[in-house]
Amino acid sequence: MRNEPAQTHVLDASAVLAWLQQETGADVVDPLLDGGVMSAANWAEVLQKAQRAGVPATATATALSLKALGVRVEPVLEEDATAIVRWWFEDSALSLGDRCCLALAERLGGRAVTAEGAWQNLNTDVLVIR
Repeated sequence: MRNEPAQTHVLDASAVLAWLQQETGADVVDPLLDGGVMSAANWAEVLQKAQRAGVPATATATALSLKALGVRVEPVLEEDATAIVRWWFEDSALSLGDRCCLALAERLGGRAVTAEGAWQNLNTDVLVIR
C-alpha cells in the first residue's frame, strides 16, 4: 500500500478570517490549518482586517501564532508575479490578495482554500468553504 503525499492547502485570507470569526465554513478550515500554507500578503490582509475591527495587528499576530497552528507563511516571490498578473487578466475582479493566494497555490502545486464563492468558476484547484 502506497501512501500518497498530503495535498498542500493554500489558505486565502477569507478562509482564515472565517475560521477566526467562527463563521460558516470554519469547520472546513480548522483541519486544514495544520500543514496549511498562507501567502505573507494574505497574512497581512488578516492582520489589517483585525486592526480595522479594533484588535491591534501586533496583538492578533501574537495571539494567533500561525506557526503554533501548523500554518507556514510563504513570501511572495518574483516568480509569482507572472501568475499574479495572469490571474488579473483572467478575472479582473480578483483582488491582489486573491491573486497572491492563487499564485502561491500554483507554485506549490496545492489547492487554494477560500470563502469567496466566485472562485468556483476559476480554472484551477479550489476549495470554497461555504
